[in-house]
Amino acid sequence: MSTAYAREMADWVTISALATAGGTTVLAIATFASTRSANRSARIAERAMLAGIRPVLLTARPEDPPEKITWTDRHVTKATGGRGMFETEDNVFYLSAALRNVGTGLAVLHGWRVTRDVVAECHGADLSEYRRLTRDLYIAPGDNGFWQGAVREIDDPDREEIRDLFVHRERFAVDLLYGDQEGGQRTVTRFGFTPWDDDGWLCMTARHWFIDRDDPR
Repeated sequence: MSTAYAREMADWVTISALATAGGTTVLAIATFASTRSANRSARIAERAMLAGIRPVLLTARPEDPPEKITWTDRHVTKATGGRGMFETEDNVFYLSAALRNVGTGLAVLHGWRVTRDVVAECHGADLSEYRRLTRDLYIAPGDNGFWQGAVREIDDPDREEIRDLFVHRERFAVDLLYGDQEGGQRTVTRFGFTPWDDDGWLCMTARHWFIDRDDPR
């Protein structure tokens, strides 16, 4: 085999190798771009799905029908829109409020806590501080419902504070923890209780915080 022929064969081998490498690179770039596009589409689809089942709770409107609320001890009250109920009977303190779900998903109520600092941020709150509801409460999208809570035990760690709020009629807030029907998109909505009239309370929606994702602001 002549030297020129051998050199020509080597050049073709090199060209073939470079062409194969170039084709592989182009294919890798195309695959990467396709994967990124697919991932982006999947994220958009996921956000759209979550938005479709996201609950958002507000206080009910004054013109909405009152909610009849009963407790396990047969205490009964009626919660009207825009008003908070804060009552006591037989050394038990009862709190409740009529709500409406303006979101597109079913609201599943998880728990609640009382705070005096109605303007403080909620991000640092430990979820273990929330009092679990004794029964499951659901509010359908576009529909009305209610939240209820009670402090019964004499040794309850929150009893003295809640008693003090009731006796002195001080402004306070209830942080309500809830999520969607899949158990995700957990949200805390703060409802402010303000003394009104002789023994009534106003209830107003204050702020929303997301637990499982970044806040929109």
